[in-house]
Amino acid sequence: MVKITTEEPLWLMERRWPNASTQTTAVESAVRNIIDDVRLRGDEALVEYTEKFDKVKLTPAGFKVTREEIEEAYGKVKQETIEALRRARDRLAANETRRLEGLSFTTSVDGVTVRFETRPIRRVGCYVPGGKAAYPSSLVMNVTPAKVAGVDEVIVVTPPGRDGSVPPLTLIAADVCRADSIYKVGGAQAVAALAVGTATIPRVDKIVGPGNQYVASAKSLVQRWVAIDKPAGPTEILVVADDSADPRLVALDLVSQAEHGPGGVCGVVTNSRSFAEAVNRELGSVVASVPRSEYVKPVLEGGGFIYLVPSMEEAAEFADRFAPEHVEVVARDPRELVGRIRGAGLILVGPNSPVSATDYALGVNHVLPTEGYGRIAGGLTALDYVKPISIVESSREGLGNARVVVKELSEAEGLPNHARAVEGRFER
Repeated sequence: MVKITTEEPLWLMERRWPNASTQTTAVESAVRNIIDDVRLRGDEALVEYTEKFDKVKLTPAGFKVTREEIEEAYGKVKQETIEALRRARDRLAANETRRLEGLSFTTSVDGVTVRFETRPIRRVGCYVPGGKAAYPSSLVMNVTPAKVAGVDEVIVVTPPGRDGSVPPLTLIAADVCRADSIYKVGGAQAVAALAVGTATIPRVDKIVGPGNQYVASAKSLVQRWVAIDKPAGPTEILVVADDSADPRLVALDLVSQAEHGPGGVCGVVTNSRSFAEAVNRELGSVVASVPRSEYVKPVLEGGGFIYLVPSMEEAAEFADRFAPEHVEVVARDPRELVGRIRGAGLILVGPNSPVSATDYALGVNHVLPTEGYGRIAGGLTALDYVKPISIVESSREGLGNARVVVKELSEAEGLPNHARAVEGRFER
């Protein structure tokens, strides 16, 4: 089903950070023109691009989703699905709240008190893909941490359908997560609108959320005006496993990620040839019977591999270098192996921690770095929506304790007035 190899998969390694690039010159040129047009013509340009790309004519007044549309959406979705969205939100919110609490603390040393706190970004734009790529769970993952962080205003943009509507699940997810407004605008033009502002869509401080290559290119190009989240490409899973792992469960996990579609990476690294062969047999059996096999099979054929290494220590070292989005570690002593892996977006330990569960319900974010960016970046959290700030209050005694340090270093740097500003407080 996939290739079993004793050679490192260099055809994949060569496409990863710092060599990774999902942008082409043609895409960048087209996107740059769209951005410039939106800057110049604002809503007028949005109307034209929405008609051109989404095949629906909306007025600027029709871009914003109304409360009535949201209420209608609730009547089109099962109550069980709505409750699942709420539970996913609550699990993630609980963990992100705890994360932020750990960042606020106070120190007092030699008469100087420093409070370390965070302050939220004022306004964030969240891009939500439409069509076949409309995943309400991704909206939960992007909006929930922003609200936990205390962002004043979260704006959702998403492409309209040909009837001018937005999928009900997208509307409900945005409402459940308390997004402040939703606009029916998609593509590079939506990113441009968020970055520069129009008469209808306000300018934001940061843009987050997944999208196609045009959206990704637009986010990259607007960084001169607005912050963005981390680059994100097709999904990736690497299973680090020895022969104690269940080959069928490993095969099911590979298939679960392969169904996301083209470009995905689904790999296993192991020290057991018999286990590798068992996984391959299970893959053949599973793929033959699963739904969406027409999506799964090409992904496994193009981005699937099983890499045989001499030891599990080397398996962990490969996972660290490969730095995939998700690493599952299923072995007799998984925690020792986990300690060797730094370069991963998310590490899942043991047979009962599958990637698919973290995509929805285990309380961590599924917006994670891909293409090797896990070597330098982590997943989306509430930290992406706040800035750290230090608040300092010194007593006279505390300033006196720092006088010598200020005097010596300011003189060494040729900035004597720094020392004079301190000394002046002791001349009275």
